[in-house]
Amino acid sequence: MSLDLVLITGMSGSGKSVALHALEDAGYYCVDNLPPELLMPFIALQHEQQAERVAIAMDVRSGVSLPLVPLQLETLRRDGVSLRSLFLDSTTDALVRRYSETRRRHPLSRQESRNDVPETQRVLIQAIELERELLAELRDGADVIDTSIIRPAQLQSYVKLLISAPQSALTLVFESFAFKRGVPLDADYVFDVRMLPNPHYVPALRPLTGRDEPVIDWLRRHDDVARMYGDIEQFLTRWLDALARDHRSYVTVAIGCTGGQHRSVFLVEQLARGFGARWAALKRHRELDGI
Repeated sequence: MSLDLVLITGMSGSGKSVALHALEDAGYYCVDNLPPELLMPFIALQHEQQAERVAIAMDVRSGVSLPLVPLQLETLRRDGVSLRSLFLDSTTDALVRRYSETRRRHPLSRQESRNDVPETQRVLIQAIELERELLAELRDGADVIDTSIIRPAQLQSYVKLLISAPQSALTLVFESFAFKRGVPLDADYVFDVRMLPNPHYVPALRPLTGRDEPVIDWLRRHDDVARMYGDIEQFLTRWLDALARDHRSYVTVAIGCTGGQHRSVFLVEQLARGFGARWAALKRHRELDGI
């Protein structure tokens, strides 16, 4: 019996506990902050107990042993373990805000002064940037979820969606977003569609989204929209086979417009439908999913 293993890593304060709870709800046996030295013995024990689904969270608290993890993951894959690796990321500003709100101490902060706020923030930012360096290799080999501006319920939904995707050679994640709220950190490719005709300026269409038929019909009547879809489709079709040969598990394609409500949502829906005939294709709507 093959073991289904999900490894969750990421920045401190990015939502690893929320993701782990989502996996627990999905029926996974979950372990938080497992030291890398114990990973292989732990997996061996799970095999003995004929466990089916296990989720493990690791973070920078493991310190000097973190470099062991990539090689361990390769060994587990060769041994037949069905492995998915998720990395939760967030902007530095978002992480600083969360630490300020909770008054928690960053695991890499050795000396925080509570009386000198600017100095405290400086030390915190330094700790966050150091953490990024220490986790860079783990991030490169994982599917990244940007948690900067999403709610815990959205994160739980995204995690469950990813683990439910079939273990194919490549999974495509199409994500719509609003440029006014920032570009997603988890994007492998970003396409700007703000130059396309905007339904926002049609009063009857303004409260609707790119998933509603009146907006879909309106956008389909514009040649520029069809041309943009064709250009994105052509680009991805040309390079997806090469990405699959490079052993990529996930590719996130972000489509951005001004508000993340009409044009980007429409194109994500159409692209996910079109590419879903060949690849495992998931879709996210960052500005809509939390509504």
